[in-house]
Amino acid sequence: MASQYEIEIKVLLGSLTEKERLLWNLRSNGNVLVFTGENAQLNHYFIGGDVTKLEKTIWDSVPEDKKASFHHIVKDGKKLSVRTRYVDGKTILVIKASIDDTTSSNGTARIEWEMDFPGTHIDKVDQMLLDTGFEYQAKWSRAREEYSYGDTVVCIDKNAGYGYLAEFERVVEDANEIDTIKKDLRSLIESLEFSELPQDRLERMFAHYNANWRDYYGTDKIFTIN
Repeated sequence: MASQYEIEIKVLLGSLTEKERLLWNLRSNGNVLVFTGENAQLNHYFIGGDVTKLEKTIWDSVPEDKKASFHHIVKDGKKLSVRTRYVDGKTILVIKASIDDTTSSNGTARIEWEMDFPGTHIDKVDQMLLDTGFEYQAKWSRAREEYSYGDTVVCIDKNAGYGYLAEFERVVEDANEIDTIKKDLRSLIESLEFSELPQDRLERMFAHYNANWRDYYGTDKIFTIN
């Protein structure tokens, strides 16, 4: 299975008013905006641990078409981000690695690997990670709306702590396309009269949430970090 590269640019909306302005501008900007679904998600982030030990622990359960890409991200990935996600009654193990100078948690270009655990509650998959030395970094909750806009996926999330946040995403298998797609996404965001959330501010927000996640997880409370 070929590696997939996720190119993602974030826009902090904050309020419902800004969310509605973004949707209005998308509908007025040329391409057809198609609503593709919505869901509620739990996302649990982990730190520490031994990803090589994790690989050995779950190797026999990994589908054959995912083993090569799994080994690749374990062996060659940098700044790994390990998380579990519970959505639509399904638990997913997600591992992301940075392929540029941003982070694997929030970066603009990442390689991503996922594995489903059908019929398994998120707590059980979490425990598997805890047993291999990982620790909770933070638990996140969000409601997500997903849209198709030409060849771009637009996700609008209502996040605990952050408020509304939009993600403009494309996924490719050719690493040579990454820089061009970043430029295209940034140009699209500018045409919509919005601005990319700077990485340094995003990292400050991420650090504040991680330090205080128990105050926000599962709530509608938000904070502002400049």
